[in-house]
Amino acid sequence: MIDAIAWKFQTGSQWVHLPEKYGNWRGVYNRLRMWAVDGTWERVFTALMAQADADEDLNWAVSVDFTIVRAHQHAAGARKKGPRPASRTTMPSAGPAED
Repeated sequence: MIDAIAWKFQTGSQWVHLPEKYGNWRGVYNRLRMWAVDGTWERVFTALMAQADADEDLNWAVSVDFTIVRAHQHAAGARKKGPRPASRTTMPSAGPAED
């Protein structure tokens, strides 16, 4: 079950493409959701981090980036100020095309 969940997140693939060797994708997905809701994942990660910290296997260096990049309003497709341009009028053709 853990390998199936890890495969899904490592590959970024959709659940329906889970290899058959891991079983039915719906069962794996449902188990993942149940464990998320009941706090199983939080307990597992807390225990793993406590063990790694006790073994001095963790490096607690943290990097935080609060960069915000915004597109200019014109880059986002906003209408320019002023009147809207008139739509081009179309002229009917002179007649049916000759063969």
